[in-house]
Amino acid sequence: MKYTKLLFSIVFTLICLTVFGQQPLKRPLPARPQPAQQLPKAQQQPGQQQSGRVELVGADSLKGGTFNGRRIDKLLGNVRFKQRDTFLYADSVYQYSDNTEMLEAFGNVRIVQGDSVTITGDRASYDGRKRTARMTGNVTMQDPRMNLATPSLDYDLNTKIATYTEGGTIIDPENQLQSRRGSYNTTTKEFNFQQNVKVTTADYNITAQNMRYNTQSRIVYFLGPTVIKGQRGDLYAEQGSYNTLTKISNFGKNAYILTPEYRLGGDELYYDQNTGYGVARKNVSLKSLKDDVTIRGQLGRYWRDRGVAKVSGSPVMESIMKTDTLYLSADSLISREAQGPTGKSMLFAYNNVKIFKPDLQGKCDSLSFNRTDSVMHMNVKPVLWSEKNQLVSDTIHIYLKNKTIDRMFMYSNAFMASEDTLSNYNQVKGRNMIAYFTNGDLKRVNVNGNGESLYFALEGDTAVTGMNKAICSNMVLQFAENKLNKISFLVNPDASFIPPHELKEPDKQLQGFTWLAEQRPTKPQVFAKRAAVAPKAPAKPKATTKKSAREPDTKKKPQPKRGSLLRRQ
Repeated sequence: MKYTKLLFSIVFTLICLTVFGQQPLKRPLPARPQPAQQLPKAQQQPGQQQSGRVELVGADSLKGGTFNGRRIDKLLGNVRFKQRDTFLYADSVYQYSDNTEMLEAFGNVRIVQGDSVTITGDRASYDGRKRTARMTGNVTMQDPRMNLATPSLDYDLNTKIATYTEGGTIIDPENQLQSRRGSYNTTTKEFNFQQNVKVTTADYNITAQNMRYNTQSRIVYFLGPTVIKGQRGDLYAEQGSYNTLTKISNFGKNAYILTPEYRLGGDELYYDQNTGYGVARKNVSLKSLKDDVTIRGQLGRYWRDRGVAKVSGSPVMESIMKTDTLYLSADSLISREAQGPTGKSMLFAYNNVKIFKPDLQGKCDSLSFNRTDSVMHMNVKPVLWSEKNQLVSDTIHIYLKNKTIDRMFMYSNAFMASEDTLSNYNQVKGRNMIAYFTNGDLKRVNVNGNGESLYFALEGDTAVTGMNKAICSNMVLQFAENKLNKISFLVNPDASFIPPHELKEPDKQLQGFTWLAEQRPTKPQVFAKRAAVAPKAPAKPKATTKKSAREPDTKKKPQPKRGSLLRRQ
């Protein structure tokens, strides 16, 4: 009887175990009591920290089995695990019996750390000892400031740094960022991007190779060749930053602003997209994209809305002519874009202007160059030298054609002189003069009004045979190889010939003559450093309703009346 009762109890127990083992779990399973597993100190890897154990919070059912020779527990349905402030959710999870801190999660996997970071994906591997997770398949990572999408993601719960290597897209309320590789620090809220980086904002499209982005400050930091393309101009730099909120850029190393008219660059570049004001420093270059004109200096400023750029700090303009290059320097050079279909593209040079070209040199106090009509205006004590000829007047206008000098107008107190082989000075003066050039060589000069001339007659370029002196209202001077060859007197000339023995020193000069050879610029003088003081920090432009003291005065100045002089050309 005893044996019958014992056998019945055993059978009943087996039946109960079988029935209950086939029913889903109706409440969370308690975590199996396991002794805390700790690696010896010699085996602990750097960065590994001892933390709370991985604990099972709940699941719908549990199945045991062996996989690849390892005993595992399969938790199915609404699985939830916890470790410190981190929760893992999934449709199913494999937990290894020999390492309960290692989890393999499948289906609708979600890892939540604290109240700010959420990572979702199709599958995950979670290492509770190292506190690391790898998520694969349609991975997303979210915090209050951004949303990251990538095929796979590695996340270190200790350092709170996420890393992806198969391409990722980050979207925040104002920007979208893409790159091949990258990492995100959930503590500092900063991304590091590498390879094929692209940023899309409402105003710009940015491409780069290496970049950092802070989701709190919304500042982009560039660490390599970077291009920013916008609707009103492009920017390039190899290092620097761009604030996507204030739209202010601070660039360095080969930086430049590119507009339809100009390319303004320098080693340092500040640009405010809101105001369109930019400042370039160190090795500044301003290149006009519509003609072969480049201005170089040490400080450049750009006003986008007015289309005005100013270069100072020993600025030099280089203009490619037909056969050579024209160099022009001044204390400051200002370029103004054409405004409207009838506007003129202008260049203004202020103070101590010097011009150098192999066959032409000049100086004046100020200059304006109409690049649209190819006309250069030299103002305030202008002087030009062409070979051995010196030309002086109150104002000089030079007309270019096919990138060579075609005509030159000398207004008021025009004076022309040349030195012969015996250091005598042939001189012509008049109210106004017009000089004509062929292929850049001086061929003819018309003297209009109050003409006077002194011309030394030589014998074999070795002896003076006399001096011709004439007074005539209008004259024509003919040149050959840039040397005075013939003078024609047109209206009632009063001429005389003075032999050598009757020549006196006062007779050898017309009133107002001065030989200015020592002021003739050389190429090194044009490129010489000028004294200039640059501001230490970029100043923001004042309101456009009032004229700023920093802004250049580019209003068109009234030109002298030409009267009958132009009608006779």
